[in-house]
Amino acid sequence: MCQVDEDYDSLLERHVVASDTKKCNKCKETTAALILKPGETFCRCCFKDHFVHKFRAMLGKNRIIFPGEKVLLAVSGGSSSCAMLNQVQQGLSQKAHKKLRFKPGIVYIDEGCVLGQSLEERQKTMAQIQSLFKRAGFPYHIIPLEMVLNLPSSVLEPVHVATDDPAGNYKVAVDHFMQTNPGHFLDSNTQVDQSEPSRLTDGTVPQLIDEAQTQILQELFSMVKTLTAKEDLLHTLRRHVLVSTARAEGYSKLMLGENCTRLAVKLLANIAMGRGAQLAVDTAFSDPRYGDIVAVRPMRDYTAKEISLYNYMCNVPSVFIPSLETKTTDKSSIQRLTESFVVKLQGDFPSTVSTIYRQLQTANFTEDIATASLKCLLCMCTLETTLGETSAFQATLISEQLSQHNICGITNVGTTTPMQGMDKTLKIAHLRPDAQTQCCFPGDQQDGEEQCVENAVCCSHFKGGDSMNLESFLCYSCQQTVKDMTSVKFLPQYIMSEAQRRNRR
Repeated sequence: MCQVDEDYDSLLERHVVASDTKKCNKCKETTAALILKPGETFCRCCFKDHFVHKFRAMLGKNRIIFPGEKVLLAVSGGSSSCAMLNQVQQGLSQKAHKKLRFKPGIVYIDEGCVLGQSLEERQKTMAQIQSLFKRAGFPYHIIPLEMVLNLPSSVLEPVHVATDDPAGNYKVAVDHFMQTNPGHFLDSNTQVDQSEPSRLTDGTVPQLIDEAQTQILQELFSMVKTLTAKEDLLHTLRRHVLVSTARAEGYSKLMLGENCTRLAVKLLANIAMGRGAQLAVDTAFSDPRYGDIVAVRPMRDYTAKEISLYNYMCNVPSVFIPSLETKTTDKSSIQRLTESFVVKLQGDFPSTVSTIYRQLQTANFTEDIATASLKCLLCMCTLETTLGETSAFQATLISEQLSQHNICGITNVGTTTPMQGMDKTLKIAHLRPDAQTQCCFPGDQQDGEEQCVENAVCCSHFKGGDSMNLESFLCYSCQQTVKDMTSVKFLPQYIMSEAQRRNRR
């Protein structure tokens, strides 16, 4: 009979791994230097070729970036975006086998104000980032997140660009570019002409950092109650700054460094946050929601492990910059919990990320999001306007109304019975599906004014009346982000101006 703590090691047969299995799976000659996953081993040379080939193949098969286009690389200083920068730098050199034909630029968004960093800490980070960008040799822009308070409302207005046959246009663009730019490639020791000024004052601190704007931005994030909403709001504001910078500097493409592991986490987190309808645009190779500025994700085929191994072998520099999730627990936010779940599962089952990634391949656009008439005010995704009375969204609104404490007479005892309050709640949800926080409706008007249900607390005043009916212009997930804010008065002015403009339609 088996017993606890018995020593069976001497009786167990040990399987001796044959020496030939340690060879590289690609060249079959050199001893393997790394193992990506069971059965996939590479030597150093083959792994570098494999890594470079995946990047060039991703750009080549999609044919979204045309020759001669200006592409803005969003570099955060992390391993994934720095590996992307390294691939672009190598692809523009004379030694590259398949040379890239676009004109790159780099942008970095300084988020130190949201993280509570001092000016000295931000200055130190700026010096590291600037040193990294100077070695790359491309025009660069270092912009503080405070610039989001000065953005024009046009950033929320997608610019429609008419396109014909992409394949035909691409071939014509290649021929024209090769004729007009015969010597466009970089030599390995040549730097790009940086005639385009970078947004720096003394080389370390970005321009136009106003302490008043920093305080306003800090007040905005202090009014967000949950870390989930903070991360979602920060992601939205960061994307707005990137798009505005690309338009102002004449870039037509925005290159992001999101890898396969990050997108797998994003897929599950988006479903949990109510962004299931936006999975295709949030995880696909190209993101055309802004019309004239198309975001691309060339690193989406790489896992975080692949990128870390490549950066280590090729000595690719990166800068560690803390985020909102730094030193937080697994259950601090939906994004953090999802990341912990996927990473731990990947450690035990190496095919976890690849399985989730295959689900990303099946997500397709249901419509032309670039030309959609109604878009969310924050994330710029298409708003669902054809919801049926029995849809899940309507059921969520009704459940929210019923769960509110002392609202619409549900918990009152008097002339309004609980069932009557429920009937009126259902009527509200039917008449005004876009006003899930307002219980006044035209049927309860006295003296020309909208009245709340008798003896009830009007839920339209929960936020002090400063919501300006924002929720009617937001998707479900962005509505939850706004609801987690105690006040919206510190939101950037361009968002409030666009909401007022839409409200006047």
